[in-house]
Amino acid sequence: MTLTLSQPNLWERYTMAVDQLTDRLNRITGALSQMGVPYALIGGQAVIFWVATKDPGAVRTTKDVDILINRADLPQARKAARSVGLEYVEVTNVGMFLEPSDPNPKHGVHLVWAGEKVKADDPLPTPMIDERQELEPGKSVVTLAGLVQMKLTANRDKDRVHLRDMIDVGLIDRAMLNGLPTELATRLDALLVDAGI
Repeated sequence: MTLTLSQPNLWERYTMAVDQLTDRLNRITGALSQMGVPYALIGGQAVIFWVATKDPGAVRTTKDVDILINRADLPQARKAARSVGLEYVEVTNVGMFLEPSDPNPKHGVHLVWAGEKVKADDPLPTPMIDERQELEPGKSVVTLAGLVQMKLTANRDKDRVHLRDMIDVGLIDRAMLNGLPTELATRLDALLVDAGI
């Protein structure tokens, strides 16, 4: 017996959500570039770009955009965001750009300050804004080392999943343990051991 749930157009709804996210990412990165605001994609979007360099089929979707900028560049970044229809708001002390038509923070462009600790007790600050590279024309992405450091620092379930994805496609190996603080090296070592590396 086959159970059928009455949910029409599920795939179309999924692809529409991905298309909207891609549009938002392209609009904000294009506007920041045009305004001369240095930025780097971080978080799940950076993982997508890095994993795609090895195996595009191994990419996992994500629902928001996280961007690293210098705190001093916020006024220019806000101006850039406004030029593409995004409004700046702060939700629980996190700055983000939201669509007026979809003000859900889960769908926003979240800002993280370059060279600063996200939490006071983090072992390391976020990467500096020059720790980035273009993996595709017009898209600045945090360096692999910077991304791994940020994921190890945050250490949530989804961060460990992202790290496993990067390990699985061969982006991360034992050489990356060098130079990490002991706490972060221990976390990465445990993931590498789990992966048989």
